[in-house]
Amino acid sequence: MGKELERVENAETPVEPKKVDVPEGLWMKCEKCGEMLYRKEFEENLHCCPKCDKHYRIDARTRAGQLADTGTFEELLHDLKSTDPLEFEDRMPYKDRLVQVEKKTGTKEAAIIGKCYIKGRPVILGVMDSFFIMGSMGSVVGEKITAAAELATEQDIPFVMVTASGGARMMEGMVSLVQMAKTSAAIARLDDAGGLYLVVMTDPTTAGVAASFAFLGDIIIAEPETMIGFAGPRVIWNTVKAELPEGFQTAEFMLEHGFIDRIVTRHELRNEIARIIDYSGK
Repeated sequence: MGKELERVENAETPVEPKKVDVPEGLWMKCEKCGEMLYRKEFEENLHCCPKCDKHYRIDARTRAGQLADTGTFEELLHDLKSTDPLEFEDRMPYKDRLVQVEKKTGTKEAAIIGKCYIKGRPVILGVMDSFFIMGSMGSVVGEKITAAAELATEQDIPFVMVTASGGARMMEGMVSLVQMAKTSAAIARLDDAGGLYLVVMTDPTTAGVAASFAFLGDIIIAEPETMIGFAGPRVIWNTVKAELPEGFQTAEFMLEHGFIDRIVTRHELRNEIARIIDYSGK
């Protein structure tokens, strides 16, 4: 009798489920559709949501790795670093900010350039990094874009530029603004030599970068839902109180109004770039 009672009591005693430790960062929630995504699957899908295809921002080296044929990207001018011509300081000195961002991103500036192959086609590839002070263009970014255009001109191969920027870098003042003219002049020389300049706009492409080398491409393509324009919607509202059309400054709006040539998903970028190069005869 006693043993039977003990068995009954044990059967009624609730068993606590074992706790399973899930590594932090293993899952993420899509900002657009709200689905829970397995991060490894998300990264293997080129940092796009497998459910709704939202294209997330990626750093410059990841982008170069996605576009270039495996093992072919040879980075150039990787040691160039910005100086502090104005001894600028806001929340912290500019020179300290540069050190902080370099540690965080692992890159020395907001753009990388190099020579590589895309689907077997030789190109000069430039990629901007929105994680480095919002991809802003200072003296080094301007120098790298200019050098890339000049190398493409010299070697007579296409120049593919992937843009992602909030504009000119205010911490460098006029030194930053003159990069707009400097890069545009280099692109003009490439055009005079009959070279091919292909721009891939990614989120965001705005302000001084949009007003210079980003909109000078022979062919301009963009990823879906990329923000493209000079001043952002917030700036426009705060200055002139203008009501903007729905979808204003998206890639889709720009395509509809003739500012860009086509929208291409991230999965098709390599194929599309190769097709354009072949069509151009370069």
